[in-house]
Amino acid sequence: MRRLRYQVACSLDGYIADPNGGFDWIIPEPAFDFNALLAQFDTLLMGRKTYETIIRSGVELPDKRIIVASRSFRQEDHPEAEIIHDRLKERVHELLEQPGKDVWLYGGGELLSQLLAWDLVDTVEPAIIPILLGDGVPMLAKNGVHRRLNFVRQQTYPRGMVLLEYEVQKERDQRTEM
Repeated sequence: MRRLRYQVACSLDGYIADPNGGFDWIIPEPAFDFNALLAQFDTLLMGRKTYETIIRSGVELPDKRIIVASRSFRQEDHPEAEIIHDRLKERVHELLEQPGKDVWLYGGGELLSQLLAWDLVDTVEPAIIPILLGDGVPMLAKNGVHRRLNFVRQQTYPRGMVLLEYEVQKERDQRTEM
């Protein structure tokens, strides 16, 4: 079965974007192979704000299926993406049951929080960028969700970026530990 993986660049103090939604603070790491990371996924799931940022920035995601969770977007205005207005939980379950590569939960602390609450996120993989922003868009929106993480691996890069990988313990698994 496919996994839903949250892979995101994050400041050391836990922000995935500056207060204006910008990400120009992310220092390129020449030793990190972004194309190799991108090749692990065939589907990207994101919220409306992340999708709008991608459109504005001109980021290209060739040969990737783009799915956007949005209550305000209309499908006919975004034919290059699948827009999900409701039944998000069910649609993500369907995606994960389909054959294919892993699904990248691409940015969006609010979407991460909701999907964690539904026990749908398999891994959290922050790429910690050596900067303190002091304010911005948090990696995890405040909603009271609590999940234990099991360390899988880490890799440190020459310019100071640290890539971490954790498996998310599902709520049902946390209860059996007690």
